[in-house]
Parts: sequence; C-alpha cells; structure tokens
Amino acid sequence: MKSQHGSKQGSVRSQDWRLQDLPGLSDEQQEQLWNCGIHTTLQLYQQTNTPAKRAALARQLQIHPQYVSKWAAMADLARVPAIGCHYCGLLLHAGIASPEQLARMSVQRLHKQLLRFQVANLQRPDLCPSLQEIQDWIEQSQQLDRPLRPSVNRDTRTSL
Repeated sequence: MKSQHGSKQGSVRSQDWRLQDLPGLSDEQQEQLWNCGIHTTLQLYQQTNTPAKRAALARQLQIHPQYVSKWAAMADLARVPAIGCHYCGLLLHAGIASPEQLARMSVQRLHKQLLRFQVANLQRPDLCPSLQEIQDWIEQSQQLDRPLRPSVNRDTRTSL
C-alpha cells in the first residue's frame, strides 16, 4: 500500500500540537513547561531530543528525568501526523518510543502488540487501531522529516 505522502524519505512534515493535548501532563507540569518557554509538542521535542537536553530540563524543573524522557518520547511520536497526541501514549505504553523504532515495525507485529495491550489493560479489543491506521503510522514514520523550527498545526494553534 502506498502512502498518500509519497515514497521519498522526509516527505512527511512533522506536526506540532498544543502542549495541553499531550496525554499525561498535569496542569502544574504544563505550567512548568510553559515557564521554560515550551508551549507545543514540537518545542518539547526540540528541547528534549538528546539525553543531555532531557537531563538539563529535568534539573531545571527539579523532577525525575524519567518524567522528561516520557514526555520527550510522546512529543517525538506526536510529530507523526496520523499519530498526533491521540495515539502517542498508546504507542509508548505498547513499547514504541520513537518514530524510528516505529518505522522498523511490521504492521502485523505492531497490531498484535497493541491488541494485546488493549485487552490486558482495558479489556477493549475494539479500541485497537486498524491495520490500515497502523500501516499509515509506519509509512509516515519512515518518511518523517527532521524539524528545524516549530510550525504549529493550524487546527490546534494556541495563543502564546
């Protein structure tokens, strides 16, 4: 199946979402990030895309680095347009921590992994994304660009 985004490496543009749309962030944590100048998921990704940057942010926020690593992974996954903030937490909980890791997965293997997670934790196999959705995630991950500067998704633009 061909993706609607073509087959060239880097042809899918990283998406950016409002920080408050990222799952698992408390209001207090969002405020702490805002105070550090981080207002969107792409800004969070850019400020946490190396171990040194994650450690520095954790020190600045005076929190355990594990929290920053979790947020960084979700922000990285949220760059994939079809994943966004809606599925980044599911993928992280299923053991996928980056678009690069996702790009190497087989559709069937990931579907099985997500289905297992949904059944074990929610007893809701019907909530598992379809094979086509997962195929789109993988294709977009394979074609994802490396952002240089933020460009907030128009549908989720927030006043800063």
